[in-house]
Amino acid sequence: MLDTKIISKIAEIVENSSLTEFEYEDETCRISMSKNRPCANIPMPPPPPAPAPIAAPISAAPAPAQISAGNSAPASEEDYSKNPGSVKSPMVGVVYLSSDPNSPNYVKVGDTVSEGDTVCLIEAMKTYNPVKAHKGGRVSKILVESGDPVEYGEPLIVIE
Repeated sequence: MLDTKIISKIAEIVENSSLTEFEYEDETCRISMSKNRPCANIPMPPPPPAPAPIAAPISAAPAPAQISAGNSAPASEEDYSKNPGSVKSPMVGVVYLSSDPNSPNYVKVGDTVSEGDTVCLIEAMKTYNPVKAHKGGRVSKILVESGDPVEYGEPLIVIE
């Protein structure tokens, strides 16, 4: 549930800008604002069922070095938002790992990137915005999948 202060601030930004429409959607809500047309209350479909967890072989806990390197820990166990190698979303939108469904992903785990290389796209209001690597290095994690909704500041990719 979004805070009403956030909704009010978004409405103020839309009102005081040249924007004529604004849309935001995640698993729990959809916000649509328009200056020029009436808004209809559109019910949200129920969220898709959560994916089944991937079965992993039972073994001893991974060594701390493995967790800190990000090789064995699930994304939920490590906070990548504080990792200096995290490429973060510059805006709210939908992430795409390639320029179109028939093209290869911009990067994959193990690739070496240079500062300024495009690593993914964020679609917001029907505009595709490139997200660039803030540093050079090796891609160690891709934390999102194409089509995932993302928030401002959300870690997308980790570069070591």
